[in-house]
Amino acid sequence: MATTAATSIAAHPRFEPVIGLEVHIQLLTATKIFCSCSTRFGAPPNSNVCPVCLGMPGALPVLNKKVVEFATLAAMALQCRINDTSIFARKNYFYPDLPKGYQISQYDKPLAEFGYIQIPGSKTGEGNQELRTENRELRTKKIGITRVHLEEDAGKSLHEGFPDADEKTAIDLNRTGVPLIEIVSEPDIASPDEAYQYLTRLKEIILYTGVSDCNMEEGSLRCDANVSVRPRGQKEFGTKAEIKNVNSFRFIREALEYEIGRQIDVIESGGKITQETRLYNANEGKTYSMRSKEQAHDYRYFPEPDLLPLVVDEKWKAEIARALPELPEARRARMVKDYGITEYDAQVLTFSKSLADQFEEAARAAKNPKRVANLVQSELMGRLKSKGVEIEQSPISMRGVAASADLVEAGTISGKMLKDLYDLCFERGKDFPAVYEEEGRPQQSTDTSALEKIIDEILAANPKQLEQYRAGKKTMLGFFVGQVMKASKGQASPQIVNELLTKKLG
Repeated sequence: MATTAATSIAAHPRFEPVIGLEVHIQLLTATKIFCSCSTRFGAPPNSNVCPVCLGMPGALPVLNKKVVEFATLAAMALQCRINDTSIFARKNYFYPDLPKGYQISQYDKPLAEFGYIQIPGSKTGEGNQELRTENRELRTKKIGITRVHLEEDAGKSLHEGFPDADEKTAIDLNRTGVPLIEIVSEPDIASPDEAYQYLTRLKEIILYTGVSDCNMEEGSLRCDANVSVRPRGQKEFGTKAEIKNVNSFRFIREALEYEIGRQIDVIESGGKITQETRLYNANEGKTYSMRSKEQAHDYRYFPEPDLLPLVVDEKWKAEIARALPELPEARRARMVKDYGITEYDAQVLTFSKSLADQFEEAARAAKNPKRVANLVQSELMGRLKSKGVEIEQSPISMRGVAASADLVEAGTISGKMLKDLYDLCFERGKDFPAVYEEEGRPQQSTDTSALEKIIDEILAANPKQLEQYRAGKKTMLGFFVGQVMKASKGQASPQIVNELLTKKLG
């Protein structure tokens, strides 16, 4: 049964994909890994350079201590074992934007190894009854991390934005020497969806540590994917292709979907997969061959003679570990326990460290943390998304959310009144307490005599609906409640309105 790029590959009865990811993350240090040049993005081309990062003869690299601390912190957050001693190596290859002719990296003795990331349970067993049963019971899956190592970035080739760009390529070496960590996964990823989940969790963890901004548009996070297919049940890997330079998690998922389908089609038609590097064209939704890889290793490594072995002893590890924050998974579990919210609530509210911090501030200040969680998700985040505004720029602070939650909890304002007040906050760019004061501290009406008068008028004005209710159509109660709330401009207490209507309607 042949497949196509548009066909879901997870359910293929004969073949299964094997995926491994290599993620490069720029560390958020002010200076480069082996010199004091700035790492600032967007500087004029070739302005943040010096003899060291330009590879001039006699210029010696000096390791940036902050880079080591950030890399070690990230590796700890990924549950890796930090090696006491790691070795720098020269990764030799020729490319126009690599002035030295080699890249300083780590090879056989990396900074850290043997970590993992937990992702939601897989759905890859859809084509197999035994796997389907297993996956229904699987809540999480561990994706192994082979290694985390340090290396310097290369420069950048420019193909537009300058005279003669249609005939020539320019080189910007500002990125040369920018500090990176490379995070290499085990080939444990079994579907494009799992790859997407892995990358999402990886980015989330790194952002929590604060060692990188993971900005894909600025090249702070880049991913290459290695993918092969094999007959289901076979242990040996198939021939892999590497997909490079994909600039979003969504496109990585799409590229893997296409490439897996392509490889299955080649095998089923009697062909053989060629080991090669491929590029993804997002406009066409296809991968294209970039270059063949005759051997598994494209590079030659030699020990870096100008750098001593990197030793991260137990004392230094302990100092770095003290900077390790509470990580997303642990935080979610604690928030469920501390605030009585659901796992889904916790998942949404820990999307970023900033959002989680602000929610916890509000939850501690409010009478009912669960109501705060509901308001953040249903009222605040929806408005922020529609306005294209981040949580940090919200006119309503988390303390404002807590104050509004307490008013609803006490029955002082209704849900409709809260929605109207939130709309005013966004219109005026002011926090909830300020707008609440400006509006004269509105309250729900609990005056039963006034509400009874409104109810009598509503019943008299809707004889047909009243007749339907008395004929047994009890759902008409909701209609009458809505009419009363509308007549009271949302200031009536829904609970009291329900009680009065039920009593009057018998």
